[in-house]
Amino acid sequence: MATTRTATTHWEGNLLQGKGTVALESSKIGSYEVSWPARSEEPGGKTSPEELIAAAHSSCYSMAFSHGLAGKGHTVEAVDTQADVTFQPGEGITGIVLTVKARVPGLSEADFQAAAADAKANCPVSQALAGVKNITLRAELLG
Repeated sequence: MATTRTATTHWEGNLLQGKGTVALESSKIGSYEVSWPARSEEPGGKTSPEELIAAAHSSCYSMAFSHGLAGKGHTVEAVDTQADVTFQPGEGITGIVLTVKARVPGLSEADFQAAAADAKANCPVSQALAGVKNITLRAELLG
């Protein structure tokens, strides 16, 4: 069954001096301030489209990785994924680094790396971000 999730943004002013609020409408868990300086300089307590993309990518990747391993009969104790999204004004999103650390008893390093790469290729958010030229993966199997 397909699902649709909704977020809205209200923006006031021009790009450089303006400000806005993004609201997570489907979950109703919050509204967050956004601004150009928060996007292109320091966050200053505000979020950015890139941070929201990082949140989506890290959570989707963790789910895809866990699902893929479980489908091969492995018990996943923990998966921790960090997504670092780099934004270059004038160029856009220039890269994403996914760093995953997982504890999966009995899994070989080779099988772990293969599963990590498979999750990167098949995570729906990774697929949606296919236009990003440089998405790299760092995967560490914890003992």
